[in-house]
Amino acid sequence: MTDGRHEAGRHPALDYHEYPKPGKLEIRATKPLANGRDLSLAYSPGVAEACLEIKADPSTAARYTARGNLVAVVSNGTAVLGLGNIGALASKPVMEGKAVLFKKFANIDCFDIELDQPDPEKLAEIVCAMEPSFGAINLEDIKAPDCFIVEKICRERMNIPVFHDDQHGTAIVVGAAATNALRIAGKKFDEIKIVSTGGGAAGIACLNMLLKLGVKRENVWLCDIHGLVYEGREVDMNPQKAAYAQKTDLRTLDQVAEGADMFLGLSGPGVLTKEMVAKMTDRPIVFALANPTPEILPDQVREVAPEAIIATGRSDFPNQVNNVLCFPFIFRGALDVGATTINDEMQLACIEGIAALARATTSAEAAAAYRGEKLTFGADYLIPKPFDPRLIGVVASAVAKAAMETGVAIRPIEDLSAYKRKLDGSVFKSALLMRPVFEAAATATRRILFTEGEDERVLRAANAMMEETTDRPILIGRPEVIERRCERAGLPLKLSDLEIVNPENDPRYRDYWETYHRLMARRGVTPDLARAIMRTNTTAIGAVAVYRGDADSMICGTFGQYLWHLNYIRQVLARGGLHPVGALSLMILEDGPLFIADTHVHHEPTPAEITETVLGAARHVRRFGLTPKIALCSHSQFGNLETDSGRRMRAAMEMLDAREPDFVYEGEMHIDAALDPAIRSRLLPDSRMQGTANVLVFANTDAASGVRNILKAKAGGLEVGPLLMGMGNKAHIVTPSITARGLLNMSAIAGTPVAHYS
Repeated sequence: MTDGRHEAGRHPALDYHEYPKPGKLEIRATKPLANGRDLSLAYSPGVAEACLEIKADPSTAARYTARGNLVAVVSNGTAVLGLGNIGALASKPVMEGKAVLFKKFANIDCFDIELDQPDPEKLAEIVCAMEPSFGAINLEDIKAPDCFIVEKICRERMNIPVFHDDQHGTAIVVGAAATNALRIAGKKFDEIKIVSTGGGAAGIACLNMLLKLGVKRENVWLCDIHGLVYEGREVDMNPQKAAYAQKTDLRTLDQVAEGADMFLGLSGPGVLTKEMVAKMTDRPIVFALANPTPEILPDQVREVAPEAIIATGRSDFPNQVNNVLCFPFIFRGALDVGATTINDEMQLACIEGIAALARATTSAEAAAAYRGEKLTFGADYLIPKPFDPRLIGVVASAVAKAAMETGVAIRPIEDLSAYKRKLDGSVFKSALLMRPVFEAAATATRRILFTEGEDERVLRAANAMMEETTDRPILIGRPEVIERRCERAGLPLKLSDLEIVNPENDPRYRDYWETYHRLMARRGVTPDLARAIMRTNTTAIGAVAVYRGDADSMICGTFGQYLWHLNYIRQVLARGGLHPVGALSLMILEDGPLFIADTHVHHEPTPAEITETVLGAARHVRRFGLTPKIALCSHSQFGNLETDSGRRMRAAMEMLDAREPDFVYEGEMHIDAALDPAIRSRLLPDSRMQGTANVLVFANTDAASGVRNILKAKAGGLEVGPLLMGMGNKAHIVTPSITARGLLNMSAIAGTPVAHYS
């Protein structure tokens, strides 16, 4: 790194660590501590009950304390990144960073522990003494060969997982990348010759892992700063290196590179030359993993081997071998089953999970995080990206399964499928709430039409529908554009797999414009205008397709204004008793779901329209397996103001009372009274509603839409919807901010037969 580049990055990095408060971690309580009763439960005398339970049965520590989800990241600072032996204190920013990654990617709580102890046996003694505090230990940045000694002692003496990430985390990710690289190159582990540089912890662990994957010991040639490791060498040797000593007269990396299928570098910059690469086999695999400067730069490799498959340790080149693909998820699976160790089978399961995920279709979330990169399985995409949210479900569940099958799990999981769904739900916030909707949608196959079929989000949603549901997507768009964008996004969709309505050339064009003209002839639409609309207006085309029975439901709105789309849906589909009642948005918040209505349809709804909105909302809330508790919200509160909104809400309450619906509703009231039972009970002690409302119905769209947007922007709310109520599930209008997963959720809603919720 040049001095200029170093200085450019130095100050932002230091500011990141210093502001707004020093460091990257803090501790927060998980239980309330607001009064004397809370204090007596959290500490004396109530805490004694938990202590006695654990004394009687040590396994209950996972029930009554944080131990079951707590990892210690332990280092003595003797081999920190590429900085070397900088000491325990100077290593603390790295260990805090590791703790942050545990929390971010796997929701594992973590303490960083920096120990000023260079003696490996004494260091191991200290770590072993911490077993009562933690569910697992992550050893980090301890120099070789000391790290081997520390891990061996700890694994022998401790009954919780001990995992040296520099060794095994690197080895697992290398194993996954190598698995896929060999698949692309058409080679097998038991056939290849490997040349490796770096006899440290990571290098030795990677070679050990490759042997477990099938590489033959005699085909591994290990070099370090002194040259080849050979039988009889005495300089800078240890038992771990000696295991790879070759009986040969060869002595240099240049000599052993001849005929190598794979180079594995965990050493330093410039170690591998172009001339050495040229001596390797056709389509060589070059893993140059030294950081920040690899053993050889990818461009140099391609000069002599254009078909080479290359990985580095850097994020600015394809195929970054990054331990974050592994350690959060292997610990997640191990902790959740109470594993007593992390064994070979668990590590191999982790490898297969990571490798398989790279071969699957890239998630929309990963594509959004790495916009501009082509994330399609191949030479430049061997392993998934760290921000792929599917990693936790795929890898952790595979690790948990392996732990149970090998008998090291003391808290086995009965239903692994449910466990994976729970893990997915921790990153896909909508997953658990949407489960009943997807299950209902699976009872029938419906044809869901997307009017903006050329949008990448729509294409990703359509692909997910075909992979995960029984519903069939129909796309409005130009086939050549759809094909090109699928290829660019790395989606396996083929035109032959899709039903496409091409506005420029479709055999149904005449039928469609004639249908639209017949419906709209006495509303100012001429034949010429009908023809033009059926060539250019995809929302109108979609509405006609649903009207004619060519699709069961339509989804539109990924661009444009809501009411513009609603106009064409009204024109064509608001017939036979169907009419737009209101738009209902489900906001998924940290403390649970909250429905907001009407966010779009009626700007100033009448009492009758408010009543319809309440009835429709109750119906749709039940689709999610929830019991509706609906608050009619206004600036007026239980009749205290003669405002327009207050009068309309009170009139709607009277209409609802006359209908005697089978759900709880109350109003009119402020939002805080709806969401805080204590406030509501002070204002109206005999309120018909108990607990917290889960549906807020407003007297105008300004208020409803404003609350919806505030919850998204400031409370981290994830929106499902909006759902267009009153249209018999024939049409839904989303908003331009929707994601591919949001569209998939909407397709499940649209794919639910009306009988399930009407």
